[in-house]
Amino acid sequence: MRDQLERLRREGLAALAGAEDEAALRREEVRLLGRQGELTALLKQVGALPAAERPEAGRLANAVKAELAAALDERRRALAAARLERDLSGAGFDPTLPGPPPPAGTLHPITRVQRRLEDLFTAMGFVVADGPEVELEENNFDALNIPADHPAREAQDTIWVRSERGVCMRTHTSPVQVRALRRFGVPLRVVAPGRVFRQETQDASHDHTFHQMEGLVVDRGVGVGHMLHAMNTLLAGVFGRDLETRLRPGFFPFVEPGFELDARCPFCSDGCRVCKGSTWVELMPGGLVHPNVLRACGVDPEEYSGYAFGLGLSRLAMLCYGIDDIRWLLGGDLRFLEQFPA
Repeated sequence: MRDQLERLRREGLAALAGAEDEAALRREEVRLLGRQGELTALLKQVGALPAAERPEAGRLANAVKAELAAALDERRRALAAARLERDLSGAGFDPTLPGPPPPAGTLHPITRVQRRLEDLFTAMGFVVADGPEVELEENNFDALNIPADHPAREAQDTIWVRSERGVCMRTHTSPVQVRALRRFGVPLRVVAPGRVFRQETQDASHDHTFHQMEGLVVDRGVGVGHMLHAMNTLLAGVFGRDLETRLRPGFFPFVEPGFELDARCPFCSDGCRVCKGSTWVELMPGGLVHPNVLRACGVDPEEYSGYAFGLGLSRLAMLCYGIDDIRWLLGGDLRFLEQFPA
């Protein structure tokens, strides 16, 4: 046993010292000290020795194991130092070669849809406006002809920041239109995209935070025909073809008359999950701006008229990309977002 251990020690130290790289060193480590290695095989033979020889054999085996392990660590440090020296010396390095490309990010589906719509509206002469997400009750409700007792003002619908001071999270982007009309006056064509907030129970089609884009046009002689033309142009630009549309009566405090715009389902001809079998998809409310809204913004309704409309960016993104649950949009799951490469 002594001779076997001594031979293993000599051969092992020589093999470790001669390992030229990490891979060769790893192979020697497994051969010498691994679970199926040569030293392990010798240790298993200690139990078969006479009782008087076992202590000495065990001591020698542990000493050989410790010496081989120390030599292994020393050689590993030497190889690492040599590798670092080669790297620092610049040998074989070509500074003219391009570096590895950084990982590319992706655009969120809502960002994609919003930018497409902004391009369409700016081509039609609209300006894109932005405003605060924490809004005053005056702009979010009062200036939009929403009565003081309207259910939308209640805490079950609106997220109030400081209700005693009339500060809330905006429930739509219409306050941006109010601010723009007061600031720039008439004539005006403006769209306001952004996040809005409501007290909603979350499910596949509802979320407490979502995105809208609302538009406003105020000028002399503006009528329903102008609104319908703008909406049809928008839909053709989004879906790449003309869609049949219809107007249904609808009530909204800030417009009179008010309408709901429906479009033929772009995904089927005889009913599907998106249109719920009706072949029509409800897309956007709109109407002619209520005179009280114009007055609240300092515009004479006897001289000027206008139309306003709202469009759910979150819903439109779901339609464009076949997303079946609105909660995916703001869930922050990279597995979802990586499906939309730049």
